[in-house]
Amino acid sequence: MAQRIGSHVGQEDPIAEAAARGADVVQIHLGDPQSWKAPTVAHAGGAAALKAAAEQADVAIYVHAAYIINVASTNNRIRIPSRKLLQQTVTLAAEIGARGVVVHGGHITAKDDPDAGFDNWRKAVDQLEQHCPVFIENTAGGENAMGRRLDAIAKLWDAVGHSGIGLCLDTCHAFAGGIPLESAVADLKAITGRVDLVHANDSQGGFDSGVDRHANFGDGAIDSADVIAQVIKDAGCPAVCETPNGAEAQAADIKWLRDRVG
Repeated sequence: MAQRIGSHVGQEDPIAEAAARGADVVQIHLGDPQSWKAPTVAHAGGAAALKAAAEQADVAIYVHAAYIINVASTNNRIRIPSRKLLQQTVTLAAEIGARGVVVHGGHITAKDDPDAGFDNWRKAVDQLEQHCPVFIENTAGGENAMGRRLDAIAKLWDAVGHSGIGLCLDTCHAFAGGIPLESAVADLKAITGRVDLVHANDSQGGFDSGVDRHANFGDGAIDSADVIAQVIKDAGCPAVCETPNGAEAQAADIKWLRDRVG
C-alpha cells in the first residue's frame, strides 16, 4: 500500500477536512493546544463517532499533544501538569482510535543541569500508560532543547528508548535545527531505530537558523523541496503536512508529495 499522506486539520470534522484535501491521514488537536485544560473531542458525535467515521472513510488519525507540554522541565509547576496532560491526551487519543500522539521534546533552562531534562523524560515515560503509541518530535530551536540536535536526541533515547516510545521527524525542524535532511532518516534511525511519522514541511528559516516557521513546498529555504519527498520515502511511514494557507494550499502540498513519493 502506498504511504499515507495528509495534513493537520481542524478538529470539529477531520474526516470532511481530509476529503477536502484528498488526504488519507490527518492530525488533529484535542482541545486548545495552548491550554492546561483537559483534552476534549470536538467532533459532534464524540470519541466513538469519530473513531467510526475514520474507520469507514479509511482515514488514519494522529493527535498532536498541547504545545505547552514540557515534561523535561525542572519547574514542578510545568513538569507535573505536563505529565498529567500528556496522559490525558494519550488516553483520549486511544478512544478515537488514533494511531499515535505527537509530543514535543521540550527543553530546560540554561542554568539547569543538562542531564536533568533527560532524567525527567525517563521518569515521565516510566509512569506513562501508552494506551496508543507516543512519538517525540524533534524541535527547531533552543540550545537547551531535548530534541533539536542529534547528540541531544541520542541522550534522550538513552533515557526513553526502553519504553518503546516512537519518533516524529519534522523536516522543517530538522533543517532549521541543523540536521541535514539528506541524511536525517539514516542519522535518526541510527539513534532511535525508528521513524514513526513525518511532519512534512518546508522551512521559512535557513539551515540551523533555529526558526520554527513552516512553509509550503517550494516556498521555503530548503534548497530542493524534493529532498522532503526523499525523507518520506526513506522513513517509510505516514506523512502529515503542517503547511500554511488553508485547505487549498495543503491539498496542493499533498498532491505534490504523492506525485513524488508514489
